[in-house]
Amino acid sequence: MAAVDPGSVLLPGHDVPLGRYTTVRRLLPQRQRRMVGAWCFVDHFGPDDVAQRPGMEVPPHPHTGLQTVTWLLDGEIVHRDSLGSVQPIRPGQLNVMTSGHGIAHSERSPEAHPPVMHGVQLWVALPDPARAGAADFAHHADLPRWRDGELETTLLVGEIAGERSPAVVHTPLVGAQLELSGSAPVAMPLRPDFEYGLLAMSGAAEVDGVSVEPGALLYLGLGHNQLNLRGTAGSQLMLLGGAPFEEPLVMWWNFVGRSHEEVVAAREDWSAGRRFGVVADDSAPPLPAPELPTTRLKARDRSGDVHG
Repeated sequence: MAAVDPGSVLLPGHDVPLGRYTTVRRLLPQRQRRMVGAWCFVDHFGPDDVAQRPGMEVPPHPHTGLQTVTWLLDGEIVHRDSLGSVQPIRPGQLNVMTSGHGIAHSERSPEAHPPVMHGVQLWVALPDPARAGAADFAHHADLPRWRDGELETTLLVGEIAGERSPAVVHTPLVGAQLELSGSAPVAMPLRPDFEYGLLAMSGAAEVDGVSVEPGALLYLGLGHNQLNLRGTAGSQLMLLGGAPFEEPLVMWWNFVGRSHEEVVAAREDWSAGRRFGVVADDSAPPLPAPELPTTRLKARDRSGDVHG
């Protein structure tokens, strides 16, 4: 039995521009908490009125050492990558891109797109040897979905209550959308050896007396056998969890590595047109890499402590 984490932490999001037309609320990483399991990056965007706007416009850019997990509540985005993938994603579908040693992709709303855009973009840190392996992309249009009383669960990755997602991940991990149809208390079994976070995407929820409003992430920690939840009808929540990821990470721009030198090499390769390939069916100029800081990048563990 894992020891119970001493206390939950409510993490408010902060606004970050993404591309020219989208602003996201960044929930991870933060100073108080950098990871939940191998989930190392959480952006929540919308709901935004994009009826008279282009929607999401993120030109080609690189990734190393991670998986991107994209989930929409409203809208449509077309994923294109340097493997040749061209894949629209719509609500209820899942895109998982595994960067391995290197991949490039773009994310754009189609010209004729729905009037509202709302969703999450998540990163999963890859362990050895997957982070040095081949890139991959998978689209999952059908996911496990079930109802238990007033709680409907859609399983994105991992396992819950005997159900398993088809998405491939490389560490013990879970991600699920929870939707409430009423205000009665509901419960969901949890693994005590996992740490968990709960993101409110719409509506409101309360977990063991702690209120979670849209755009906030409640870190629940380790040692919980059950999630005790109540909220308003129509609330949509994202449950993220996993075994604690013990490897310290260097996260800079779009790269997840283990050392300053590794990130410098990825930046140089991107700037020189090496390693990452060319994004299919996207003629836009690739995003230039920002300048590196003047000090060495330090590896940090999941609690934010510096290593090396």
